Amino acid sequence: MLMRWEKATLRAGVTVVTCAIVCAATSVPVWGQTTEYRAPRGSDGNPDLNGLWQALNSAHWDVEPHGAGPSVVRDLGALSAVPAGLGVVVDDVIPYTADALAQRDENRANRLRRDPAIKCYLPGVPRGMYMPFPVQILQSQQHIMILHEFAGAVRTVYMDDHMPAPADSWMGWSNGHWEGETLVIDTTGFNGMTWFDRSGNFHSEALHVVERLTRRSPETLTYEVTIEDPNVFTRPWTMRMPLYRRVEEHAQLLEFRCVEFVEDLIYGHLRKQP
Repeated sequence: MLMRWEKATLRAGVTVVTCAIVCAATSVPVWGQTTEYRAPRGSDGNPDLNGLWQALNSAHWDVEPHGAGPSVVRDLGALSAVPAGLGVVVDDVIPYTADALAQRDENRANRLRRDPAIKCYLPGVPRGMYMPFPVQILQSQQHIMILHEFAGAVRTVYMDDHMPAPADSWMGWSNGHWEGETLVIDTTGFNGMTWFDRSGNFHSEALHVVERLTRRSPETLTYEVTIEDPNVFTRPWTMRMPLYRRVEEHAQLLEFRCVEFVEDLIYGHLRKQP
């Protein structure tokens, strides 16, 4: 009986070791691990980021770790309930100042009225990159266009002739450059009116965003964004997530012209009453 048990144990051990070796050789590397993948090149010799990409996470609802929660519209029940999420913030917690944290909590308590995305305002940066809508990247040597399905938002990343933002705006002013395999986008000139998510996480007009996009496989990008805003945060902080290529047949950016969906919400009180 003892010999039979020893043989079974030995077989189990060999199986575990063999599986570990095979899995290590064939599995996709874990997050943050370097790979030998090298993106195809564009005409200028830089990595080709062209394509339709989309985040598959719950950052749109809350970029920090969070449990599932009820819908803010009671009549919708589970249809607009908040899905749980592990968060995309490095080290989990956004480093708010005390006053800004109180403002975030007030935003969260009143998000049905205050979230600018509910009114179809442009989503801002970086929120537009991880909303549940695809994003299209169109790449040339002088400019990179980032087209958002939500509200038809458009960003132009200037690869040459860098300059400060001429005026504040919803999507900011973006200057870009390449660092090896990574596209780095430096954006300033925000109007301070966008949020990071539906949970009231916010910034001021002093927001400074640095995004890094790197091809990690034929069908995934690594998206990393560092946030700096001394009016709201005690230090810079970072979010990180993968973006996935939309590969279904005839994949394309469709229209989501949401202005007409919110006209009654915004202006219904001005309607002449019978």
